[in-house]
Amino acid sequence: HPASGTQALWATCRGKIPKYLYRIRIRADSGFFDHKFIEPLDEERIGYAVVAKMTQPIQEKVQILRYYTFRRNGWQVARFTYQPHNWNKPHQFIVVRRPKPNSQEEENQLTLWEFKNYFYHTFVTNLPLSPENVWHFYKPRARCELDIRELKESFPLGNIPTNSFLANQVHFHLILLSYDLVNWFKRLCLPQEWNSSTLHTLRRDLLALPARLVHSGGRNQLKLPQRYPHQKLFYQVSKRIEHLKIT
Repeated sequence: HPASGTQALWATCRGKIPKYLYRIRIRADSGFFDHKFIEPLDEERIGYAVVAKMTQPIQEKVQILRYYTFRRNGWQVARFTYQPHNWNKPHQFIVVRRPKPNSQEEENQLTLWEFKNYFYHTFVTNLPLSPENVWHFYKPRARCELDIRELKESFPLGNIPTNSFLANQVHFHLILLSYDLVNWFKRLCLPQEWNSSTLHTLRRDLLALPARLVHSGGRNQLKLPQRYPHQKLFYQVSKRIEHLKIT
């Protein structure tokens, strides 16, 4: 949502929240990083963690902070106070940085700001939490962002195929069904380390392979390439599919 529409969107959402709910917490992406959206939240004492845009002043600040490790594999976090241009007062910012991943595919999935050997993710927040717990609070929203990106890039969710509302609705639900089937395939048939794999990876490594179907000794045989690195996994997955029970 562009910054110009965040106030109207929030007003609509606010109107749908029952009045008896006195504690409200918000997670939002960088499209909501705007003082016209955030300052009213401060006035209403609504807690939030909003992804900050990596402006030049913020980039300069995150480079000189003292970080501490809060997670395995070198994940680190820090805190600083900063008053962006046109904001009425200084705000608390949380920075999470992680080492650049070894996998090129995993790196391609990240859209974070990069400096030297780290990727950075910065939030503005008023939550009375430690920096790492602010990240844990926001984490479910980050998972949604990856899911949306997967739907748009690996599935044709961003395309509107026809001028018919009904046909487009069917198209949309078929995409969601396909997405769910792929996720159940990963959960039920693949080892745990493959659960975060994208559809692109599954196609490349497991689903779209060169092979030969030969007839020998009265039997049909599927022969995979001799140097195929995931051959053992391929056969394990095939057996799991054969024995899969759907009730």
